[in-house]
Parts: sequence; C-alpha cells; structure tokens
Amino acid sequence: MNNIIAIGGGPSGIVAAIKAKNENNHVIVLEKNSSPLKKLLMTGNGKCNYFNEVYSTKNYHSKNIDIVNEIISDKNISKAKDFIDSIGIIPKIKNGYYYPVSNQAITIKNALLKEAELKGIEIICNSEVLDVQKENKFIIKCTNKEYECDKLIIAMGSKAYPKTGSDGLGYKLLEEFGHTIIKPLPALVGLVSDFKYSKDLSGVRTDAYLELFEDDKYLASETGELQFTNYGISGICTFNLSNYVTRGLEEGRKEVIKVNLVPFIDTLITPWLEKYSKEQSGKNLTELLEGFLNYKIVNVILKLSNLDGKRYYNDLTNKEKLILVKNLRSLKINITGTNSFENAQICNGGVSLEEINPETMESKIINDLYITGELLDMNGNCGGYNLTTCWISGLLAGSDIGDRND
Repeated sequence: MNNIIAIGGGPSGIVAAIKAKNENNHVIVLEKNSSPLKKLLMTGNGKCNYFNEVYSTKNYHSKNIDIVNEIISDKNISKAKDFIDSIGIIPKIKNGYYYPVSNQAITIKNALLKEAELKGIEIICNSEVLDVQKENKFIIKCTNKEYECDKLIIAMGSKAYPKTGSDGLGYKLLEEFGHTIIKPLPALVGLVSDFKYSKDLSGVRTDAYLELFEDDKYLASETGELQFTNYGISGICTFNLSNYVTRGLEEGRKEVIKVNLVPFIDTLITPWLEKYSKEQSGKNLTELLEGFLNYKIVNVILKLSNLDGKRYYNDLTNKEKLILVKNLRSLKINITGTNSFENAQICNGGVSLEEINPETMESKIINDLYITGELLDMNGNCGGYNLTTCWISGLLAGSDIGDRND
C-alpha cells in the first residue's frame, strides 16, 4: 500500500487527493484550518465563479506563459469541466462565468468533500505543517504528529488572504527542496494612487475604460466597473490590471492608468457634447454633466478643468472644451503601490513552471513531489481562471499518482 499525502485542503489539494485514490493508495489530506476549503467559500462573494467559457493565455500571467498554454490546454479544460460535472455541480452561466445554480460556494465545497468521503480519503484538520524532509520517504512534521508518505502533493496556497491559512510556508518548503521561487507579489488587488481627489471620490462606482501605461508605453486595457477608494482605485477591471502593475512597480517602472469616464458614448465625445448641450440648453455645466455622471465625479472633473459649474458649455472657449474632454476621456491616475497580501485575492509569482512537468505537475527536481494550485507561477484574471488552475493542476497531479500501478 502506497501512502499519499496532500498538504493543503484547498480545491487543488482535495481534487488531487480524489484522483490519487485507488485500491493501492492510502490518501490523507493535511489541513491547517479547522475545516477544508475555507478560501473557496469566499470566492465570487460567496457565489463561487468556478469556471469560464473563454480561455486564453491572455487571461493568465507568468514568467513562462508558453508553459501555461500547455497546462491550460483544451484537453485539460475539458477534463476539468467533466470532473466538476461528475461530482454533481450544475452550472448557471452568466456572461461566460460559471456559478453553481444554487449561487452558493458551499454547494461546491459539499460536493468535493462528499466525493472525497466516498473515495475513503482521510482529511485531518488542525494539522499545521512545520517542516518537510525527504529521506527514503517524505517526512512531514506537524504541530502534534509526524507523517510519512511515498508521494507528496504540496497544495498549500500562496500568501494571499493569509486569514484563510495561506501564509507562504509552501514557498519556503519548496525553496528548501531546490525550487526557484519567483517573488510572490499581491495580485487581483486594489491599486494605491497619489491622485489628490481620491477621498472626494471614495465609494463612487462607475462604468469606465481603463488603459495602463508602463514607462509611458501602452501595456493593457480593461472595461468594467471602476470603484474609487480613499487610497486609489478598485473593482474587477482594476484587479485585472494589477497583475501587470504589481510586477512593474517591483521592477521600478512608472505605472499610470488613464480612465475614460464616458465609454458608453459610442461617437466622439466633443460632437456629442455639442449636440447634448444644445438639446439641454437650459442646464449649466454641473447640471449637464450630472445627466450622465455621478455628481462627485462631476465636481472633481470641473475642479481639474478649472471650470465653474455655473457656466454653460456653449460659453466655453475651445481650449476649455478640450481640457474638459481630456479629463472626461483620459483622467490620469498615477499608481504608486498596491494593497497588501491581506487584501489580495491571489499572488503574482510562485514556483517556476520550468521546474514542473506540465503533464503531471510533478517536480523535475524531486521525484514523487507534486506542486499544485496557487503555489505555481501562473495567476489568472478575475472570472474563474484561478480556480481553473486549481482544478487542472489537481487533476493532473492526482491522476498521475492514481493511474500508476507502483
């Protein structure tokens, strides 16, 4: 009988354990928390966006994006979808995002744990790992017990959301085994700015088109709901751009986001304003702009444009109109930092994919050692992409162990 241990009772660890179990394998999951899948319950604001209809390397970030393409392949995406279907999760698809029909993350948690129970997998909670060594076998030292196993799956999560139990120990253990760790940085996180009107706009949400410029060169863009905060900006579109920003700031680059506050105006803004102001000729600038923008945004735009809101659009000089349009279409926000790991959904960085077999998730450095989930240097955008990494990496690792006859 082979002893298999998965350290970490998150999605990738549980899935790997399920697939690793066979009549020749005794499988244990060691979980630091009092119950497994704690972070899963928080995803999608508790609704759990677990999959997406569209996959591309454009949705992922890594130092080795070509290897990401091997892992997030059509074949593996199909395997992940089939697995999720097989444990009884019925999807509700909204704008390409997959949620359980129940709209509750606990539905997926319960389905995974029931499958593990049916397989006869032992999940031992309150088992904090202190150290891992390899002699003839792997030796795992926990706070209250020591375990041995023939094959080891490390699925300990990243440094993001440490309150869920992910404290970064997995990086340390794998570095001691000889793995290269690309410095983990907060990702899918709010961005800190020196914009002087941040407090004035705090709490405002608006549809916007964001363009990221790094060292004055266009890098990426996102459209969606932008949330202004007292420290800078947030929201899904901001989170996705943070994947670039966090690494750029680490490398000392200048990061600037230009915000188009009127992306819903299909035509050019200047002729639109000319027409709109004539149709609403009795309204001053403040009243005119409040017809399509939040009043707090209007106040800030007028201040930036050095315009009195009691004036009328048609009375502005051409130069004043150009300044107003520029601030509406290209509001400049200098990014000076990001929120911390405590506020980040995931990490950018992790175990170098060059040291992982992309077909099995087995380490190329240590035989019988498998690495899954958020520990890997492959973080995704919002939209179920990071959970897909967990599903696929767990399936690949567990299947490689479970399908062997040794």
